[in-house]
Amino acid sequence: MESIQAIKQRFGIIGNDPKLNRAIEKAIQVAPTDISVLVTGESGVGKESIPKIIHQLSHRKHGKYIAVNCGAIPEGTIDSELFGHEKGAFTGATQTRSGYFEVADGGTIFLDEVGELPLTTQVRLLRVLENGEFIKVGSSKVQKTNVRIVAATNVNMFDAIKKEKFREDLYYRLSTVDINIPPLRERKEDIHLLFRKFSSDFALKYKMPTIKLADDAVPILQKHRWNGNIRQLRNVAEQISVLEQNRTISASTLQGYLPNGSNNLPAVINTSKSESDFSNEREILYKVLFDMKSDLNDLKKLTMELMKNGNVSEVEKDNEGLIQKIYGESQKDNYTEEFEDLEVLAIPEQADEDYHSDIKTQDKYHFAEEIEEEETLSLHDKELELIKKSLERHQGKRKLAAAELGISERTLYRKIKQYDL
Repeated sequence: MESIQAIKQRFGIIGNDPKLNRAIEKAIQVAPTDISVLVTGESGVGKESIPKIIHQLSHRKHGKYIAVNCGAIPEGTIDSELFGHEKGAFTGATQTRSGYFEVADGGTIFLDEVGELPLTTQVRLLRVLENGEFIKVGSSKVQKTNVRIVAATNVNMFDAIKKEKFREDLYYRLSTVDINIPPLRERKEDIHLLFRKFSSDFALKYKMPTIKLADDAVPILQKHRWNGNIRQLRNVAEQISVLEQNRTISASTLQGYLPNGSNNLPAVINTSKSESDFSNEREILYKVLFDMKSDLNDLKKLTMELMKNGNVSEVEKDNEGLIQKIYGESQKDNYTEEFEDLEVLAIPEQADEDYHSDIKTQDKYHFAEEIEEEETLSLHDKELELIKKSLERHQGKRKLAAAELGISERTLYRKIKQYDL
């Protein structure tokens, strides 16, 4: 087994950070097996080096190594690219084509940005991982392949799974071994080493003297956040090498090539976003009106219960959940006091038309019978618009839409049927 230092020299990896060394060590250990590997890390950290190490140290090193950028292939053609297609399978398919999994049989496939794969392609990939079988687009014949899959992504996979953009079962099949590459800001001692390496490379490339950092510029380089990681550092080194006449770079000169906000001070950022958040003030207003309508309907229901029953304590017991929803925990205990002085109208179970006519002329609570569950046309339209937007936002998932609207799933289903959505 080759040493970590020998692997670094062989594959041009610069740095002595312990986390980087651990990632290379895991790649060396897992290479002789056929275990699927998932390489994680931010964009620009050099994830593509790990699959090359794994392939070159495996028994498949004489087989083909194919790197596929899943994020760069259009959704409509990615199945054809990966698994191939038959002649006439779709418009433009003038001949049969072999996919990457067929071509790389006996070798290794590196699926870069695997988190960008469409869900339909994820199902096909899961089948390849489970039993090595795949079907070409437009074919009914099952084919076998023997490939080692190494995937990489800069996406937070658990967030993608939570948002239903990535299959959980596929994630656990891909991440049998998870290798994480640390971001450049966590490898402060390696930043200057990398800058010197890039400066030397560009000096040879452009046939000019090598640039050097002044003593006051090195701390500036190391304190920068480097959101673009190694790729960004390389670009900065190239710009300075080409544009600067003075080959000794001062701190002020270096600052001119770094983006604004280059300090690395901590900040409190709320990354979690509530499912019920709306994108603009108008939708927030509609949401408030929608909630007010819901509360009003609950109050109507509670009032009718009091009118029919006449027993405040019994109504309170039977409608505890409804009272809690309207008044909340803090005001729940004051509910009985609010209705102590209320004279409850008892509605007889049997009454003839004459009795009803007398009630209409004599009953001082007659106004309660004229409550109608109607509202203005504009509010009706806004409620319909809110429901449509919520269903679109959650791709038709009623449970999530109901939670966002603050109503039960059953109520949402009734409204969908009512509005014929």
